Amino acid sequence: MANASGLLVIERILRDRQGIWQQVVEDRSLAKLTGQMLLSSVIALACYGAVLGSFHSVLMALTSAVKLPLLFLVTLAICLPTLYLFNLVFGARLSVRQSLALVMVALTVTAMLALAFAPIALFFLITAPDYGFFKLLNVVILALSALVGLRFLTGGMRVLNENGLLSPEKKEDPAPVAAAPAPAPALVTAGAPANGTALAPAPAMTAGHPLAPAQLRPAQLPLRQPAPPSMTLLYVWIMLFGFVGTQLAWTLRPFFGSPGMKFSLYREIDGNFYAEILRTLSHLF
Repeated sequence: MANASGLLVIERILRDRQGIWQQVVEDRSLAKLTGQMLLSSVIALACYGAVLGSFHSVLMALTSAVKLPLLFLVTLAICLPTLYLFNLVFGARLSVRQSLALVMVALTVTAMLALAFAPIALFFLITAPDYGFFKLLNVVILALSALVGLRFLTGGMRVLNENGLLSPEKKEDPAPVAAAPAPAPALVTAGAPANGTALAPAPAMTAGHPLAPAQLRPAQLPLRQPAPPSMTLLYVWIMLFGFVGTQLAWTLRPFFGSPGMKFSLYREIDGNFYAEILRTLSHLF
């Protein structure tokens, strides 16, 4: 499983994710792993893009097969430097290869899950060829796939945090000075009573103050370590990635191709992605 290549790399990610995270932590053979994930992601997104464009024509299907992988890769190229600099600013010790490998894991899971939904999209394309419904269906599929992929990303970052890669390197504290041993407590003895019963010894005294019994001392609970700033900024970066991706998708449209319009490679940039989704919903309901 460790030597899985091409499309089979998704099987290793799903079955041996701890091995993937350990490889990222050790910065071992990440160029090969990233190349495998890139290949599988491009192929999966191209296949799914062809499904999107097939609603309009064969030419649109071919165009969307190129546009969809381009959408994800350009979004990654725009946002990856921000993630890397976020980590540097707050003292994380991630390399560029490690940051790229982490994001590529999320992208690969997203692409493969979208490909797994392709037969469902084709089914509705054949049985219910409504443009508005088909467009919303595929937006939901891509959003769901992206959420699952981002869960892998946050899981990988937590593993890196556990291995100390998201926290600044700490200097070793000087060896503590051994404290002088406390003097042995003296027992306070008292004369025995007339009936011969021995009195219980008085509490031990140290520097004039009685020591609390061990069973009465409060338990020392371990303090929960707060999440490093890199983890907090990861969620900010995820939101940024989503906004950049949706705006870029709006810029690269059409992916589906409206049935009432001729084929075109690009459209004029007017409005935005979210306004279009609300408009489509209003037409359906």
